[in-house]
Amino acid sequence: MGRRSEHTPDALRELIIEACEAIISEDGLAGLSAREIAKRVGYSPGTIYNVFDSLDDLILQVEARVLDGLDARLAALKNEGSADDLVLTLARAYLAFTTERPRLWNLLFEHHLPTTMQVPAWYQHKLDQLLERVETVVRPIVRDQDASRARIAARVLWAGVHGITSLATTGKLSSITSEDAEALVDDLVLNYLAGLSRQAGSGHKRIKAFG
Repeated sequence: MGRRSEHTPDALRELIIEACEAIISEDGLAGLSAREIAKRVGYSPGTIYNVFDSLDDLILQVEARVLDGLDARLAALKNEGSADDLVLTLARAYLAFTTERPRLWNLLFEHHLPTTMQVPAWYQHKLDQLLERVETVVRPIVRDQDASRARIAARVLWAGVHGITSLATTGKLSSITSEDAEALVDDLVLNYLAGLSRQAGSGHKRIKAFG
């Protein structure tokens, strides 16, 4: 394994992120430590803290790559079909992505920042960008309801689909149903969208639960 003199700062940063990602893919967050990363990259544990502010900072960089990977997957989808078709396509792509590398995806929800550390603005932007993709395809369904309706609907859909994917990626889905994850995602999305369509068509006024 190469030593300090063989890597530029950028190359060393990349090496550490890749090692962190590999450890989490293999053993989950529980298997991650500065010592294990250092062993894989051939540097001392102290070197990691010369490159990153903390282990939490490093983990956020891995999470960012996961979010970027999902965003690229969704961005590559064909923009064809009805609004319902587009939402369903997004949901299925989301499910497929999370089940390909479950430990990395679950990292986003297992990893909690210390109370002294705020979520970086760049990280929140990545999350908002993903949800904006859902909002974009939901807007035609909610039509002329108030402006926040698509925003809320996108988050409800995301939360519901995420619940199914979480059960699937942790191997717990089979304990509550014999249906596969995609069938449940389809049922959730199509029924929720049908309700949105009826609500929009009837001009129904919803109760504003949150802004």
